[in-house]
Amino acid sequence: MSQSRPRIPSSTYRLQFHADFTFRDAIAILDYLQGLGITDIYASPFFQAGTGSTHGYDVADHNQINPAVGDDSDFRKFVSELQRRDMGLIMDFVPNHMGISESLNSWWMDVLEEGTASNFAKYFDIDWYLTKKAFAEKVILPILGDRYGVVLESGALRLNYEEGAIFLMCYESRLPISPQSVPSILERALPTLSPDGQLRLNACIGMFSSAGKSQAKLELARLTESDPELEKAIREALTTIDGVEGDPSSFNALHELLEMQAYRLCYWRTAAEEINYRRFFDINTLAAIRIELPEVFEAAHQLIFQLLKNGDVTGLRIDHVDGLWDPREYLTRLQGRYAGLHGLETTPPPLYLLVEKIVESRDETLPLNWPTHGTTGYEFSNHLVHLFTNSATEGRFTKLYHRITGNSERFQDVVYEKKLLVMETAFASEFTALGRELDLISENHRYYRDFTRNQLTRALREVTACFPVYRTYVTAECPPSVEDERVILRAVSAARRRNPSIDKPVFDFIRNLLFMRLPEDISEAQRDQHVRFVMRFQQCTGPVMAKGLEDTALYLYHRFVALNEVGGNPGEFGMKTTEFHRLNSERALHFPQAMLTTSTHDTKRSEDVRMRMAAISEIPDDWKKGVTKWMRMNRKFRTRVDEDFAPSPNEEYLLYQTLVGAWPIETMTPELRSSLIERIQAYMLKALKEGKVNSSWVEPNEDWENAVCKFIESILDENSGASFQQEFLPLVEKVSVPGMWNSLSETILKCTSPGVPDIYQGTDLWDLSLVDPDNRRPVNYDIRSEALASLNNSSPEELIADWKSGRIKLDVIRRLLRFRREEAAFFRQADYLGLEVSGRHADHCVAFLRSNPGKQLLVIISRLTASMGDNLTGRAWEDTIIHLPDLQGGCQWHDILTGTVLENDHGNQLPVGSMLKHYPFAVAFLPARTDSS
Repeated sequence: MSQSRPRIPSSTYRLQFHADFTFRDAIAILDYLQGLGITDIYASPFFQAGTGSTHGYDVADHNQINPAVGDDSDFRKFVSELQRRDMGLIMDFVPNHMGISESLNSWWMDVLEEGTASNFAKYFDIDWYLTKKAFAEKVILPILGDRYGVVLESGALRLNYEEGAIFLMCYESRLPISPQSVPSILERALPTLSPDGQLRLNACIGMFSSAGKSQAKLELARLTESDPELEKAIREALTTIDGVEGDPSSFNALHELLEMQAYRLCYWRTAAEEINYRRFFDINTLAAIRIELPEVFEAAHQLIFQLLKNGDVTGLRIDHVDGLWDPREYLTRLQGRYAGLHGLETTPPPLYLLVEKIVESRDETLPLNWPTHGTTGYEFSNHLVHLFTNSATEGRFTKLYHRITGNSERFQDVVYEKKLLVMETAFASEFTALGRELDLISENHRYYRDFTRNQLTRALREVTACFPVYRTYVTAECPPSVEDERVILRAVSAARRRNPSIDKPVFDFIRNLLFMRLPEDISEAQRDQHVRFVMRFQQCTGPVMAKGLEDTALYLYHRFVALNEVGGNPGEFGMKTTEFHRLNSERALHFPQAMLTTSTHDTKRSEDVRMRMAAISEIPDDWKKGVTKWMRMNRKFRTRVDEDFAPSPNEEYLLYQTLVGAWPIETMTPELRSSLIERIQAYMLKALKEGKVNSSWVEPNEDWENAVCKFIESILDENSGASFQQEFLPLVEKVSVPGMWNSLSETILKCTSPGVPDIYQGTDLWDLSLVDPDNRRPVNYDIRSEALASLNNSSPEELIADWKSGRIKLDVIRRLLRFRREEAAFFRQADYLGLEVSGRHADHCVAFLRSNPGKQLLVIISRLTASMGDNLTGRAWEDTIIHLPDLQGGCQWHDILTGTVLENDHGNQLPVGSMLKHYPFAVAFLPARTDSS
């Protein structure tokens, strides 16, 4: 099924595949999704993942369908049902890392068995020669729950035999034993065998040295299957090696055997400082692969290329693209291979390809030379929440936050400190290795050789802590872009400013290296060493940003947590409409088919929670009064833990914001209350651990955690928390309706702005989920199907009256997505023009025009509506005017959201109230005029 151009979706629906949501489950909801207007499914990874995986990003085999999701026939049925409905399939692909926690990963198991002799040794990003001699040519496996000697002598490490293979059981992990050490194990079984048995086993032992491990294992399996006495002798021999708890010397044999292996078992806490394989962030069970090597690229893409060739998969989303050695080269190779499969040119990019890339600031852009259609849209999500945040109240929220917490740190200072923290803890080994490499490079230059390793490593950490974006993209072939140079200079200057005690020439040296300013007289080997350092450094800055900012600072800085989102900057507060138009215009120019998202499996809170929280920015006085009273009322529920009270003021302030955002729309029942308490407790426990102040994943403080959980239960209990809830619920009510309008306006912007709207599973109705795993809860599609069927005869007035059911959101989505599907060519080609709005309520209105020859789409939404009162339509807009370009009076706009005709008798000066007759928003289409029009 070759294509002359990529299939560009009109809309996508994100589905998370796992054991509890399979291909068959997806097939069952396709009619509903088609009725909603969805044109493409956007699927989480469904290749072989770890047993029990709830997300699929721990891919253990890129070339097998995950049996937990379905078999090949289930997948073929799924694809067939998609194609029957003319729906596409965009797949999430993970090229950066693989799951290694189980024996499902045959590449990793072979490396552990054979070490550097393995055919897959170079597939993984392993440093085989660390400075410690004991680590040479070994994979460091930080999987033990205690120090090695303690675990060894506890009897937790046991040898086992199964079907010709001898392996080590380490807790639940099954680790291979090298072929070279198998003969010494089998020889222990010889004395108990008959002469004939000894003869046969000896012959098999010889095969482990001469015939290859696979053939030797097959022969051993054949022998033990036919001779139960032989298998019994082998198993008894293994027990002589295992050791006896309470007798330390009995473990000497097992220790000596383990020392012969290509891996070194160690305490999991040592991973931060001593690990020699690159990971996905700091997750020890996800090992990075060297996808930049042609043989690894081909090996990892066999199945996906077959699916792309067949047309089963019509687009790809590349996970964690910043982790790759050279993202641009990878994407170029991917497009080239796809073009080759279909006999297409590579320009423009023939495959619809998206990248999971965090664009960290409003000034950062996705590199324009990448052959991709854009990002998955985290930056758009952040633009929207700022658009619906009242920037005029920033000072009051800042003052309140400082008063409550006693902390006046700026957000950028929190990020700097936490990036340093994660480098010292989670990524110490990576930066020790980088510092060592930097030290070796300095020895090549007479001006820099006097720098010490400690100096260089410290300066490198400081530069990384000051990096304003995830990474740069310098390679041997691509010198720094203007954007890269700006980022490097900013980071080095900030690091120098924060650290006057570090010699300036040290920072100059690092800056020149990152700029790829290579002396002319260095050797080819030195040049390669320099390039390798820069590329390694670029792979490290992203994980530090992710762990320091997203997974630490965002759980500590709680001035206004609606802004604490993936790729967000809560140091900023709000956005002008002109800035929103600028950003939309740039996307329309450079990446018009990028994905637009508002909720994902990774967002800190769902779109509806975020939009309700944004409404708090409009009522600073009510918020200040409420928080002050709640903290005073609930003081009695705090618990003394050592010298402090739990929760801390900062944690309590986060809790109240979270409760406002996530408080259920439905009438509270005992079951709903119990669920809410459990969900909020789970969220706050995660926030505590991620914040790393009063507890953490590494050093959990159970007393503090229990105290926080007890506090939550007390204030949410029907009896003990009655007084608090009586004071709290009026504020929830006050922001719920403005939050609802915010969500609907946000949905309209997502469905009409330049790009492809993505609906995360379940957010087609109101969704008040928090961070994962809360946002991965099962979705009830029966309710959604019934709601969709009920919409045909529903008027705007009925939907507004029934807004709590979520049918109004579903109606907005289905009308806009169906329209996008019908006018797919228009949306692919339409340009973007932000419109000027004047009048008393101009700041509450956002309007833009999408146009292509002969057709126009006018989009009007309201924002910051809490101060406008209950009536947001018609005359409520008074003298507010939208200034239209080049339009004459007498136009008949077709309102997509109501099915009515809106007359424009005002020419280019369009009164907002004349367009907002039913809702505080409108999406009006002006079809191509005929000659008689």
